Amino acid sequence: MKTEEFDKAFDEAPDIIPYLDLNKARRIRQQYKKVNVDFPVWMIDLLDKEA
Repeated sequence: MKTEEFDKAFDEAPDIIPYLDLNKARRIRQQYKKVNVDFPVWMIDLLDKEA
């Protein structure tokens, strides 16, 4: 489907899901990266209490 056709479907159709390939869909900047962080004990206690 060309961009112009998709734009027209987006403007006119109530649902564009059939036009999308959801198997290739991804959220931008939603990749995870593991990091190590050192927190003081009092902060961990507050985080545990909040959870």
